[in-house]
Amino acid sequence: MPNRSFPGRRVFTAGRREFALFAAIYLVYEAARWAWAGRLRLARAHARWVIAFERSLHIAVEGSVQRALDAGVTSFLLSNVYLVAQAVALPAALIWLYRRSPGVYRQLRGTVIITWLIATPIFALYPVAPPRLAGIGITDTVSHHAVVALTGQSTLFYNPYAAVPSLHVGFAFEIGIAVAAALRRTWTKALALLWGPIVTLAVIATGNHYFFDAATGLLVAGVAFAATRLIARSQFRPHSSSRSVHLRSSGASVPAAEPLARAVDAAGPAVGINADRILSAPAGVRPNGPSTPDRGPSPTGQAVARGGRFARTDGTLQRS
Repeated sequence: MPNRSFPGRRVFTAGRREFALFAAIYLVYEAARWAWAGRLRLARAHARWVIAFERSLHIAVEGSVQRALDAGVTSFLLSNVYLVAQAVALPAALIWLYRRSPGVYRQLRGTVIITWLIATPIFALYPVAPPRLAGIGITDTVSHHAVVALTGQSTLFYNPYAAVPSLHVGFAFEIGIAVAAALRRTWTKALALLWGPIVTLAVIATGNHYFFDAATGLLVAGVAFAATRLIARSQFRPHSSSRSVHLRSSGASVPAAEPLARAVDAAGPAVGINADRILSAPAGVRPNGPSTPDRGPSPTGQAVARGGRFARTDGTLQRS
């Protein structure tokens, strides 16, 4: 029976492998974050340092932001935005980009993984209590308005002191930029880019992060993005060859036609190719007529093959 290929099945299989790999990396990240979770006393001491640093810059306004957005509907929406920012938006963006724009998907996937790799040791070495646990008068609105309670819960792989850096903010900006890059219309790009600022407002208004956390989250995301681009460029860098063809007009070097020369030598007797003949006939030779070259000089650009060696008659192209 003829061998039939099913592109849809291949895409589905590759998608399952991508999903399995990403899920495994996510579980390892969550397990490491949980295993190295700090203690409340140390986390509150670090939180006091963050608050003092923000006060020195006059940006310690987390309580004012929460009180300004403490209305029922607004607080409800922001609390649920906090929950879906990673649990729903991140996997949904990855799945959509996998089918819509594979190149953008690979960039986002690599950026997310490197962000996890950078943030995990920071969580272990510098645990920080979020504003809702720092004892500074900021409440936990997510536990009051959403279906999942945060304060007082001990869930699997949950680290309550992983405030710095804010991966909610870092991932939100990564998602917004990646989705905007895959969209075509200007207004849809603008909507996608709003996701980062919306999540930033949500994490502060719900008492889960400081402005300092948001800034460090953006910094980690930027470093991860740059590292992903650097790795991608190094993977596609061409290897230099000792044999090269030099073009005098542009100064560029391209690999020599070694395989082509060997193919011409090997195929010559079988197909009637004489390696001593001119491969591209001059202007004065008819295609089906006798091989009678012009009496004038060879035109520029003529390629000659003699004994398996290629050279331009004007001396600008040679194989060393």
